[in-house]
Amino acid sequence: MADFMPYLLNQAAEATSLGFQKYYKANYGMLRTEWRVLFHLGRYGALTATAICTKAQIHKTKVSRAVAALEARRFLLREEMQSDRRQDLLSLTRKGQAAFNDLVAQAQRYNETLLAPFTAQDQDTLRRILLKLAQMEQGDARGIAP
Repeated sequence: MADFMPYLLNQAAEATSLGFQKYYKANYGMLRTEWRVLFHLGRYGALTATAICTKAQIHKTKVSRAVAALEARRFLLREEMQSDRRQDLLSLTRKGQAAFNDLVAQAQRYNETLLAPFTAQDQDTLRRILLKLAQMEQGDARGIAP
């Protein structure tokens, strides 16, 4: 079933992610999950690992590993939360913020390169469809139970 939509979306995501992945890996030594954690902290400010798991839809084990790696490279800080000492509030360091700023600028350039072959109308259609798919709850497609 080569035209199975989840398969095609996965293949498209992998193909389009590779070029950008090369940049953040070569320049910052980051893996994909580390970039995603850094991105969420840069975009939303200080968060708990649990909040990152929810926003990024990443399993807690992967987030935990990414946080440890980013902390070891001094991209983020942990601060124990007084209201719940089981959780830490994570925030970017200056080095982490600088990396985030660079990566966001590079991501914008990469995004423009990816979209260049498409007409403005195709770009808009693609964006709307992907946003709609991303907002679907599990099982929403035609009432199919998860």
